[in-house]
Amino acid sequence: MRKICVLGNSVATSRTESEAPLAGWGQYLDEFLAEGNEVRNYARDAMTLRGYFTQRMAALLTLLNPGDVVLLAYGQVEQRINQPERYHGPREYKEYLRLCIDAIRAEGAVPVLVTPAARCTFDEAGDVIDTHGGFVQLTREISAETGAALVDMAAFTTAMLAELGPTRARRLYRWLDPGEHPSHPDGIIDSTHFNETGARAVARRLAVALLETPGLPGGIVEPELLTPSELPPVLTEFTVSHPEMALTMTPTLLDMPVFTSPAPGQAVGNQRKLSGKAPVGTDYVLFYEEGRYLGGCAVTPSGSWQWRRTVLWPAGSHSVEVLAVLGTAVSRTSMLEFEVLDHLEPPEVVGPKPDAWSGPRPRFSGKASPGTTKIMVLEQGRIIAETAVRKDGTWQVTHAHDWRPGTYTVEFVGVFSAIHSAPASLTLRVHGVPEDNWLATSLASRHVCPADSGACEHYPAMPVW
Repeated sequence: MRKICVLGNSVATSRTESEAPLAGWGQYLDEFLAEGNEVRNYARDAMTLRGYFTQRMAALLTLLNPGDVVLLAYGQVEQRINQPERYHGPREYKEYLRLCIDAIRAEGAVPVLVTPAARCTFDEAGDVIDTHGGFVQLTREISAETGAALVDMAAFTTAMLAELGPTRARRLYRWLDPGEHPSHPDGIIDSTHFNETGARAVARRLAVALLETPGLPGGIVEPELLTPSELPPVLTEFTVSHPEMALTMTPTLLDMPVFTSPAPGQAVGNQRKLSGKAPVGTDYVLFYEEGRYLGGCAVTPSGSWQWRRTVLWPAGSHSVEVLAVLGTAVSRTSMLEFEVLDHLEPPEVVGPKPDAWSGPRPRFSGKASPGTTKIMVLEQGRIIAETAVRKDGTWQVTHAHDWRPGTYTVEFVGVFSAIHSAPASLTLRVHGVPEDNWLATSLASRHVCPADSGACEHYPAMPVW
């Protein structure tokens, strides 16, 4: 029996009935495989490439037999630079993929790189947005550099969403209005994870790709099982008859809906959802901007609602109105003004001065561009520190470990929500005796005295800063 192993994160993870409608494409892949193949789905929530290689890869290798196939489906969570435990810099990501490929091949198994699935995110023109921050291209590059087979899930899921358009694509995801599913009575907005329909459709297209990808063992997929998937229906929010007319109707409902989030005038990201309260018994709330209908959503029995466009909010100032609908009656509108940020300028680094000498515990400081909430500090693409930005826009951070003497390049990235700036770079020179300096190498034949042994009186003593 050939094993088809799935490594990845929550988008591929198999789900239980109690987790429905949440579903992962890995749980449906076996529906399209030929006899003699079995799926082993090792994908787990929030599992990063680094986490799997350092914690679980050794166990997997003991299970592999020659001819088994391993799908490496990463790049979905490694991009979040504001989450140090998950973030992978480009070089780190590629290095771990390369190590995985080498280890799998050493067991006689076949590694297959799988680019991350597209999120349900569109621009104002209706085009699907790549939200993976370059990790799709990094995966493609490693495929070319190592000769590993590539299944471009990013490409075929993007094409699938483009075919459906923003008014229908949402139905492939765990994106629900209140009352649509008992597991989420208040609704849920999730543009990353699929529902059963979406996960099965992605698994089918993955199977088609496995059938068509050169260099893979034969007999993995059963072509006769690749029947077309059923397309999702049109969303109810886009079938409201003449929604702009509601603005011209005489309000007869005494109370109107109100916004509870975001706060008036608040700066938000371009994927920000709106939430609020409506009069109890309200059927629906409708949203407008400058008289243009944006969409709508159902309301819970208690009157709460949450809503987000599948289309990104354009950068700049927005004034959104909401009104409640109950049968044929409408309420007055309430308005919310907020500012959308879709990019950040790189932070300014004030200290240390470029190329200036610093002690072994340098103190970095600077000023952040408007909207920035956090500064991430990186060395060679890997996060080494983070700090919050003060209300006045200044920031400061000192690394917890002493720096060795030498010259280093450090980068600083500003973060707001899921948005981050380009890096600002600083060349740092740390005082002391470099490890390759004669003063250190001339004494390298002996170990230094332990730190707890007290003052060293043996000559010559190693210089200490």
